Amino acid sequence: QVQLVESGGGAVQTGMSLRLSCVASGSTYSSLVMGWFRRAPGKDREFVGAITRTGKVTIYGDPVKGRFTVSREDAKNTVHLQMSSLQSENTAVYYCVADEKIGRSSWPLENKWDYWGQGTQVTVSS
Repeated sequence: QVQLVESGGGAVQTGMSLRLSCVASGSTYSSLVMGWFRRAPGKDREFVGAITRTGKVTIYGDPVKGRFTVSREDAKNTVHLQMSSLQSENTAVYYCVADEKIGRSSWPLENKWDYWGQGTQVTVSS
């Protein structure tokens, strides 16, 4: 069983940056594909981005391309989500996800990920 614990959420002003982190435990970290989803108020959960086991390939949801970056810090069993130029529409609960078997074509599908963190709130205001 994999446990995921997110941190780094908070309240920021429009245009600022924020970095979320997620520590994984309970499994061999190098075997895990890691990613992020988010749920904005009143909306469905949405794919943000994900990264391969090696860290060489990342894929992002269209709304965040060019502004958000997913990276791995293997020595700390941690995946990061660096968010820049934040806007009010980025306000959401951000969830870390992990899976040992998921194929790349399934990354945007929330029901394909086995492990979820509890979520961390990000609030962007002007």
